Amino acid sequence: MLDSVVAAETPEGILLELRPAGMSARFCAYLIDQLIRIAIMYAAAFVLMFFGGMGWGFWTILTFLLEWFYPVVFELGRNGATPGKRAMGLKVVMDNGLPITPAASLTRNLLRVADFLPVGYGSAIVSMLLRADSKRLGDIAAATLVVYLPRPAPKATLDMVTPVAPVRTLSQRDQSALIALAARAPTLTVERLDELAAMAASVQGDTHKPEAEVTRRVLGVAQWLLGRRS
Repeated sequence: MLDSVVAAETPEGILLELRPAGMSARFCAYLIDQLIRIAIMYAAAFVLMFFGGMGWGFWTILTFLLEWFYPVVFELGRNGATPGKRAMGLKVVMDNGLPITPAASLTRNLLRVADFLPVGYGSAIVSMLLRADSKRLGDIAAATLVVYLPRPAPKATLDMVTPVAPVRTLSQRDQSALIALAARAPTLTVERLDELAAMAASVQGDTHKPEAEVTRRVLGVAQWLLGRRS
């Protein structure tokens, strides 16, 4: 991704790293949402055509609601994103990384009129290309940001390693520590796991191997201690 990382500080003083979504990802999300809205409108038209003038009135109201409140309803939901944005791995947040507020969601979506000018969302495209955070006019006014969802860090498990015999005799305390480390491995980030495994590197021989290799071999020793030696 070529998008810049934006640092945001929450009211609690927690510093977050947000990755603003670029124009290509947002355009794809917009197309998906448009297809969903068009499908709903055509399905509703097929049903309501049998109700004459009243059906036409309901269809007009539905079209208005889909155009102006479709994004608002989904942005204020649990995921903070329309189906199109969810499909592209995006969500809408406030500038400080907190969930979007109702007022902000209404503002950013009502100002799509300004973003559309002079034609074909010309103002929005220019704004997104000129700004490092890829904000359109509605986002600037509402103090919102469209960001990529954080990717979960890969977790290590004992199933990923081959059992390895320790190169020295281990005390009961050392064995318990290694087994405890292996049990905690799936809950740790890769960086923290490598840091802890480095403290036990002597049990697997060569301590000058790359961190990832040391971690795998330390977990392999834990496998061996648990009796999984096939």
